[in-house]
Amino acid sequence: MSTAPEAPAAGGAAGGAAGGAAALGSSASQKFRSCWSCRVLSGSGLILSGAYVYIAARRVLRQGGPTSMGTVAQITFAACVAAWGVVILTDPVGKQKKKTT
Repeated sequence: MSTAPEAPAAGGAAGGAAGGAAALGSSASQKFRSCWSCRVLSGSGLILSGAYVYIAARRVLRQGGPTSMGTVAQITFAACVAAWGVVILTDPVGKQKKKTT
């Protein structure tokens, strides 16, 4: 007695499990790409988060604390988070290639 749903037959209306997942992913990426408010909110939030983490690391250095590997890692992480925000703002999912089949 299993409660798991049965897999659709090959060639069914959904096109199999892989076809259904690909169609769902394509639809979701198109919605995110067209939603400017989502992109601006997410991207600017990541950029501001990166700035906050960077300022926290710089505060330790300004107080005369030693430069440790943790501080260097924190500054690197801040740069990565801010770069992720820029990517979200500019082009979040990359160029979609059309299939010719």
